[in-house]
Amino acid sequence: MKLHESGENYLEAILVLEKRNGIARSVDVANELNFSKPSVSRAVSVLKDAGYVTIGNINQLLLTEKGREVAEKIFERHCLIKEFLLSIGVSEEAAEDDACKIEHAVSDETFECLKTLIENLKNE
Repeated sequence: MKLHESGENYLEAILVLEKRNGIARSVDVANELNFSKPSVSRAVSVLKDAGYVTIGNINQLLLTEKGREVAEKIFERHCLIKEFLLSIGVSEEAAEDDACKIEHAVSDETFECLKTLIENLKNE
């Protein structure tokens, strides 16, 4: 199953909530993304059926290995792109918004080149 941008956003939100709070629940994802609880419930069901998440014994959302791989990839892209945009003078708000859009559209090749550029700039 090809994961769409919205699915990637849900997985990234679960990862961010895990990092921040130690746990991610559907209600937390709804609040994080400003979505309704029924919308999150439907999305979680789709992600669960596709093998990206499971539900824990206290109803927390757990990323599977496959889900964590996607979430980590998107999160890394988000952070690096935002960092780059901030470094060239983009405002915090615009950098956050643009990173959310770009992280899904950028090719692996372009992302790796951008990553190398930023690492090289840090080492200068």
